[in-house]
Amino acid sequence: MKFNENEKLSIYNGLASTAATNMVNGYIPLFAIGVLGATNQQIGLIVSLPSIIGMLALIPGAIWLNRVQSKKNFAVISTLLTRLLFSLILFVPFLGSPYAAWALVILIALLNFPGALSGLSWQSMIGDLVPEKRRGDFFSSRNRHNTIAAMAVTFGTGLFLQQFDKDNALPYQVLFIAAFLFAVLEIYYLIKHKEPVGSKKERNTEEKNKKLSLNVYKHKPFLAFVITALLFGFSSQMAWSLFSIYQIKEANATALWLSLFSVTNQLAQIISIKWWANAADRRGNSFVLFIAAAGMATAPALTMLSTNLVYLTLINLWIGLFVSGSNLLLFNQLLKASPETDRTNYIANYNFLLSIVGFIAPQMGVLLLNGFGMNAAMNLISLFRMIAAFSFLFVALKFERKMIAQTI
Repeated sequence: MKFNENEKLSIYNGLASTAATNMVNGYIPLFAIGVLGATNQQIGLIVSLPSIIGMLALIPGAIWLNRVQSKKNFAVISTLLTRLLFSLILFVPFLGSPYAAWALVILIALLNFPGALSGLSWQSMIGDLVPEKRRGDFFSSRNRHNTIAAMAVTFGTGLFLQQFDKDNALPYQVLFIAAFLFAVLEIYYLIKHKEPVGSKKERNTEEKNKKLSLNVYKHKPFLAFVITALLFGFSSQMAWSLFSIYQIKEANATALWLSLFSVTNQLAQIISIKWWANAADRRGNSFVLFIAAAGMATAPALTMLSTNLVYLTLINLWIGLFVSGSNLLLFNQLLKASPETDRTNYIANYNFLLSIVGFIAPQMGVLLLNGFGMNAAMNLISLFRMIAAFSFLFVALKFERKMIAQTI
């Protein structure tokens, strides 16, 4: 596929963003537990609190974004603020126990306010810049490039951290500085994007006075997407903090093993992502999403079969095959279900609800862990994920086929 200038810049932007985030994000639980002494409750809050802060950002964010002349400039400013707040984690270890762990929780929560605005504006901007007929090929290519970069950065970071003691804060602080330097590149390539000049004023006139409204749910394709995506999101995010707790506390995974988990997961994504894009073109997003989500449903149950680190590495290889499909197809389906004339409001409404789910689901996962133990909790989450997967199949068989028949 031949890329135009904006698509090339988006790939470069994605590579820099991937380096900036993967250099640190995957090791935040290890940093929190090993260096700061965080509890299970604090790990759960690190996962869930950003969502509620993001939810609070989306209400004014959609209104602000509809009023600005340039979605790109909005994305640049919000991304810069996000990276600046993230770099402050560099100073957290100096606070000492017990304040350092809570400071990390608060900082990660707060940075998600501009982070949510950054994600919203980027999604809306890229939806305008990339025509629907090019999205499948473009996003699969972009995701593949990002995954290769993530794999290299994650493995290199794991090797670097492995040279130091688990409770040593210095290597993490070095990584925070390096991540910020990559973030500067990320913002540079974002600035270089070129928005269609002729559409700015027209879009601004159409959307200026629009606000978040329940009217978006009258659009049946969007309503069907929201219901199924939120079911899947809730069941998926219930296990996020539990995976980290299990790998670090029960399987005793070091930074190197955590990097191997990520690298094998990312390798599987590289291998499979083109297949998912082609399968969606042939069969439709919702049906293929059912396959991807069903594969994701096996992850918690399979993880619980052993604490052997080699086995867990292989399980992450298996999971990665379905992660790539879920990520690619959910985003494509969001853009497809959101009318172009008011896409910002549709995306904002979806992200608003997803933020509520993102706050509640990890806390529910921790409650299941505390109430039933790790094994029962993870198996229950696998069951919930499979139910969510079948919701995609229901939409594919009942809703989408009915709509197609009505248009013939």
